[in-house]
Amino acid sequence: MAHIAYLGTGLLGSGFVEAALQRGDSVTVWNRTREKAAALIPFGARVADTPADAVRGAERVHLVLKDDAVVEEVISALRPGLSAEAIIVDHTTTQPALTAERATRLNAEGVKYLHCPVFIGPAAARQGQGIIMVAGPQALFDAVKPALEQQAQRVEYWGERPDLAAAYKLMGNAFIIGLGALISDVFTLAAGTDVSAADSLKLLEFFNPGTILQNRGRNMSQGKFAASFELVMARKDLRLMLETAGARPLAALPAIAARMDAVIAQGFGDQDFGVIARDALAEATGTRS
Repeated sequence: MAHIAYLGTGLLGSGFVEAALQRGDSVTVWNRTREKAAALIPFGARVADTPADAVRGAERVHLVLKDDAVVEEVISALRPGLSAEAIIVDHTTTQPALTAERATRLNAEGVKYLHCPVFIGPAAARQGQGIIMVAGPQALFDAVKPALEQQAQRVEYWGERPDLAAAYKLMGNAFIIGLGALISDVFTLAAGTDVSAADSLKLLEFFNPGTILQNRGRNMSQGKFAASFELVMARKDLRLMLETAGARPLAALPAIAARMDAVIAQGFGDQDFGVIARDALAEATGTRS
């Protein structure tokens, strides 16, 4: 039985705490809004009055907080109670550059800090499902790996570069948010053609955007823009979408149209529409023209 602490008991943090208690761990919790922490008492959690009280005697300290500013505030508040051997496992989604600075600073000061953002929802957290990504010192990862493997189906270690898990978390959320926005726009097109939202999803029974995403994404990442779907033709289709939507709200398609217009104006209309990524690739490789 491990003695651990969870600071931040919102939806996700509470899910993690319930799962840890079910595994037999001893868990002390703290939350800025005490009522959210107190809701875990029936499951067996102990509620602390301060972050420092929460972490006293804990071998692992899990943070499930809002952002970088809150992480810094809470770590500052917990340090008076933190054991020299305790490892801070930070599940918060944070800004990569700030994460790297924080990890480097804390570990240099003797605070064992490991960034471990997740692709896990509250329900999945209760079931030990989902993905945990980790970046930071190998020795710290090795020490907490068995515990992390109880929290999720997959634990992905990106190495010692401290900002990599934060970077991949943002990229993953960009997929999730971007695809969600496009689903919203598909529903708008459905409304413009008198098709129900539910019926619009019937496309997914035989049309797999995920396969297209992987194949086209691979070509785009390699700068391969030989046309299989010319940019000017894709822009024409997008015009039809905008006309069909009419005055109805759109989440993503207008911005995509604007980007296509800019790249066509640069003279790349006859290339594959994946060429809209050319400036992003140039930025990444330092070859912007």
